[in-house]
Amino acid sequence: MFDHHCPTCGKRQLLFPSQITGMVNDEHGITVLLTCWCGAPAAIRTGRAATSSAAREPEHALAS
Repeated sequence: MFDHHCPTCGKRQLLFPSQITGMVNDEHGITVLLTCWCGAPAAIRTGRAATSSAAREPEHALAS
């Protein structure tokens, strides 16, 4: 499960693995692409290469 705050619906919710739509592993870390309960796309950056600020507020082109 992933803890996510959605700017579209304004809610903080748990997202389940079934809501994963893709993953990207690049030099900035691992970006998990998800769909929020409201239907909005979301991205959570994680992994060893991710910084703490990027992990909290991911900005990834594939999420839009």
